[in-house]
Amino acid sequence: MKTRTPANVTKFATGIQGFDEITNGGLPRGRTTLVMGGAGCGKTVFALQSLVNAAHIAKEASVFVAFEESTQQIIANAATFGWDLPALVKKKLFFLDARLSPDVVKAGEFDLAGLLSLLQAKATELHAKRIVFDGIDVLLGLLDDPVAERREIYRLRDWLAQTGLTATITQKVGSNEADQRYSFLQFMVDCVVVLRHQVVEGSAFRNLRVMKYRGSDFAGDEFPVSVTAEGMQLTNRGPRELTYEVSDQRVSSGLPRLDHMLNGGYHRGSNVLISGAPGTAKSTLSGLFAAAACKRGDRTLYVSFDEGAAQIVRNLRSVNIQLAPHLKSGLLRMYSTRTRGPNVEDQFGALRDKVREHRPECLIIDPLSALSTKLSHLASADAAQQFLDFLKGEGITVVNTSLMEGLSTDEATATGISTIADTWIHLSYIVQDGERNRALTIVKSRGTGHSNQVRELTLSNDGVSLTDVFIAQGKVLMGVARWEWEQEETAAAKRTKVALELKRLQLQLAQAEAAARLQVVHTEMEARSAEIALLADATGTASRLLKTDRAVLRKMRHADAEILAGSRRVERPGTPITSGRGAS
Repeated sequence: MKTRTPANVTKFATGIQGFDEITNGGLPRGRTTLVMGGAGCGKTVFALQSLVNAAHIAKEASVFVAFEESTQQIIANAATFGWDLPALVKKKLFFLDARLSPDVVKAGEFDLAGLLSLLQAKATELHAKRIVFDGIDVLLGLLDDPVAERREIYRLRDWLAQTGLTATITQKVGSNEADQRYSFLQFMVDCVVVLRHQVVEGSAFRNLRVMKYRGSDFAGDEFPVSVTAEGMQLTNRGPRELTYEVSDQRVSSGLPRLDHMLNGGYHRGSNVLISGAPGTAKSTLSGLFAAAACKRGDRTLYVSFDEGAAQIVRNLRSVNIQLAPHLKSGLLRMYSTRTRGPNVEDQFGALRDKVREHRPECLIIDPLSALSTKLSHLASADAAQQFLDFLKGEGITVVNTSLMEGLSTDEATATGISTIADTWIHLSYIVQDGERNRALTIVKSRGTGHSNQVRELTLSNDGVSLTDVFIAQGKVLMGVARWEWEQEETAAAKRTKVALELKRLQLQLAQAEAAARLQVVHTEMEARSAEIALLADATGTASRLLKTDRAVLRKMRHADAEILAGSRRVERPGTPITSGRGAS
């Protein structure tokens, strides 16, 4: 029989989150896909979920052929996903229980011709477009004859090519020789999907890889898979090219002096890492950010690991950070959970659901390092990176905290997760003169200038503050050492002030003495001037008295006017003297 080979590959979406993205559209329409993997890796869930989504989304009917489990078992197991299979069975989904007894198969000649004829009639009746053969390895194992196995598989392939149905075949594989005997199936189909289930350090991991896809490109990496209440989900790493919007808008950290050190605060939509040893106030800075976000009207989600929300609210209240009003208003939502083993994919899946439910503009993860210790497995490490990429794509401003063991101030211990951060703030202890003080420094802040100073972080009932930089003799001093140095500086300043006051008084006294001496000189000069004036006045008065006395004397001697006039003429030089009486 001639098989039909479409010139172009068309695809149908499975509706399985993440899978359609890595295959650029889903499974090949009109062709056969092999889903293979070990026990418990999700083969049946994958196949059945694609049929359920086809019924709900594309309104297409399907047939499910079960070689291993009964129809009742499959429907009962799927009830946990909320798919409502009994309702679909009536019109869009037909289940065929094809389990065979080993005695029946080995009693005589057996082939699939009768089964396929029944399936074709049912597919025509329902106008079915898709079919699943679940557990084909069970049928092959009953045949127990390599020649018969290949004959029936080729019969099945030709029947599928004739009907044009889109088929999914599931096969259980392992390490034994019988499973390897069925490897020829991989060469007969157009698409091969491999599911893997393993346990690492006591935690289960499920992974999916597309091994083969004829006529189409696909992502061939291994992707983590989780089984949730809605079914199977695959965590896609996203496009290779990072294309997400960035913003120049700044949002406050909740601490004004920290905003100043960052030239205005965090960039909206950025990823902030706050690292430090236990007790360095990482959660306190996170709480400040959450309170500031709610005050400006941003919806905020606070995720904490291994610490209850009520305890966090109480602890932050001790430093005057009030979260309770924001919880009551609904702007703030807190989600507390425990870390559960090295497989964090399920936890990140739950966090995605919380993000989609609350739709926050700001998110706190306290601490992210609670999961980073579980990231030794590649799938878990990918899960953290993919989750943070998801948040950045959503434009959410994220503050992560990272716990560093011990009292070391070396930031290098946090570099395992620091590469994800746009801004990295490091908190440390400075042990000096018998006490331990908190110090804050900004390790990096992409896209903005920032302070390189070390600031002392202080906590009190009134709140959180960053003190000014205090450097003495080239050293940054904090706590009691700073207080003692400030006291010594205050005392020295007082001594200097007293010395200056004494010097001022001495100069004022000397000035007064000089002024007094100057006053004496002025007085002496005035006395001398008075004497001079008196002498001049006395001399002038004597001359005037002498002239007056002469005039009075003449008058007393009865000198007439002529005599007086003559006497005046006589007194004039060069005038001759004549006698009045003799001339007459």
